[in-house]
Amino acid sequence: MQTLSTPYGELIPQHTADDLRKRELLPMEYHGSGGIKSVPLETQTVISTPAGDIPAELVSFHENGTINRIFPLNGKLSGYWSQEDEAGLARPVTLTTPIGPIRARIMSVGFYDNLALRSLTLWPGETLSVPTPVGPLEVRIGVSFTPEGRVRSVEPAKPTAVPTRAGEMTAYDPDAVGVNGDANSLIFDDAGKVCQVITTLTKLTVVHPDGHTHCHIPEHRESLCSEAEQEVVPMCVEFDEDTVSIRINPDRPPLILPREGHVFFAEPYLPQLANPFAGLHCAI
Repeated sequence: MQTLSTPYGELIPQHTADDLRKRELLPMEYHGSGGIKSVPLETQTVISTPAGDIPAELVSFHENGTINRIFPLNGKLSGYWSQEDEAGLARPVTLTTPIGPIRARIMSVGFYDNLALRSLTLWPGETLSVPTPVGPLEVRIGVSFTPEGRVRSVEPAKPTAVPTRAGEMTAYDPDAVGVNGDANSLIFDDAGKVCQVITTLTKLTVVHPDGHTHCHIPEHRESLCSEAEQEVVPMCVEFDEDTVSIRINPDRPPLILPREGHVFFAEPYLPQLANPFAGLHCAI
């Protein structure tokens, strides 16, 4: 047992592992410069941050010594301790954020090295109403911010129509994984325009310079629920000032087309009508 003196108070690293939910003893990690990189704590400890007081069982630091990420809980999932058991210990936290005060059950809170709030990661089943550049959206999994405090990305809680450079697209990623809220499927650029959208419910048609057209739609794959069923693979479309990137298969490189000379327009796509024998995605 030892006590660490930090700008955030005295922290006691984990030194026992005889609890049902405690992970095995984990060593503290250090940056190459010698500063602390991460430390699992012996008991849940309240850390004071510009966003508010946050209970912590695991804390990581930037190389300059400021908080990188705080995890209120750090339990070990096993046959004896489930995600539901861990979630039962989660308590709502009140935070001051760029979108106003919020109160929610948080899996982790991320900060930039200047202590500006970087991201919030929500517990499964938790949602927030977030004012975004395209209007208020109901958000699950997480939300991230720019260093200046603008909303950078969100994970829509339900299929949501958003305006893009190709027209209205329905944003929703049934495969979204809530590891952290830093990177989400709906992303905005510095001007507040949608620069990435993941969708299973939109068809993107491209008119090429020679006049021929090509339609890009989400693919299908064998369902994770049943070998006899298929499910839709989310399609990712990215926009920047000069190009449009279309990724239909996550295992293959995207198709990148110049915006100049091409015309892009989106329209609704209903996979269950295009393939009536295919089931809906397990997560829908």
